[in-house]
Amino acid sequence: MQLEKRLLACLALSIAATGAGAHAAGSAPFLNKFNTIKSLASTVPGNGDVNPYGVAVIGTSTGKLVKGNILVSNFNDAANQQGTGTTIVEVSPDGHTTQFAFIDANALPGTCPGGVGLTTALAVLQRGWVIVGSLPTTDGTSATAQAGCLIVLNSNGQVAEVFSGNGIDGPWDMTDLDLGGAAILFVTNVLNGDATTGAPHVVKQGTVLRITLAVPQQGQGKPQRVATATIGSGFPESADPNALVIGPTGVGLAPNGTLYVADTLGNRVAAIPNALTRLGSAQTGATVSAGGALNGPLGLTIAPGGDVITANAGDGNLVETTPAGKQVAVKTVDTATGAGSLFGLAITPQYNGVYFVDDGDNTLKLLTSSYE
Repeated sequence: MQLEKRLLACLALSIAATGAGAHAAGSAPFLNKFNTIKSLASTVPGNGDVNPYGVAVIGTSTGKLVKGNILVSNFNDAANQQGTGTTIVEVSPDGHTTQFAFIDANALPGTCPGGVGLTTALAVLQRGWVIVGSLPTTDGTSATAQAGCLIVLNSNGQVAEVFSGNGIDGPWDMTDLDLGGAAILFVTNVLNGDATTGAPHVVKQGTVLRITLAVPQQGQGKPQRVATATIGSGFPESADPNALVIGPTGVGLAPNGTLYVADTLGNRVAAIPNALTRLGSAQTGATVSAGGALNGPLGLTIAPGGDVITANAGDGNLVETTPAGKQVAVKTVDTATGAGSLFGLAITPQYNGVYFVDDGDNTLKLLTSSYE
């Protein structure tokens, strides 16, 4: 009950400060402010992991975490086998790269069915805890994919605990509402049902979980999983020989409490209303926008004015969509490595660009203005 009260109070302040998240009539689309692509750094660490997926900007300096730096999770190992990546790298805005964490599947302090294969589900909390999803395989194929878990690391990149089961089944992407002493995670899951059994086929069982955590200061205990609720269900998911698995991916929370979901196989952006407080599932949510410039939306983030930014799997474009469903901007950010190279993305803290990973050449890049 206390967590709910704090959450609602924070939400009220957020709405008052930023408005309901609607695109202001006549205002320029956020993406149209930018015209330059900067390649910041390679995301390949010393062990050779490739295929960068998750992107999260660090908000507070503590331990190895430096405010303003960017964390990137790797999904593949050096042999390019999907679902076997074990590293998170930390990149500064000027391109300096260090390894934040290596996660040993044999040394986890809890159960993570299948081991470690780090996904786009990546969050950094203000108290220094880092949470990353694992959808592991043993040989890089969907036939060996297992349910995985969420892995919690401290600010020095050391694994503190593992959350598994109770709805976590192939955690694919994640966003959070960080309240300091509490946090709400929204996690998409893509391994429900028999999506990876036999020939690729579509199973309408993908979910979105809301996971409530109690979050202590570093050195005063570990985050505790307080409650879990399924707030979205029935999203299409399927094994894929090139992408391992396809299903609901990016999620972003608007100030008015609406959770936007990139429904990749449905080729649409969906909205789950009252995501913070709803007691049951909204099923696959309301369709905000479908088709048009959308081409298998994967990564998703919310622009400062409330528009939804998605990264396409089928081409090298970012698409900006208003909460009312109008696609107002398309920005090509990848032409060299082709379709399937885009995944996680995040708005810069100064709102002067968009960070995105290019898993075609294993880099972190920045869409920004030529004068930045």
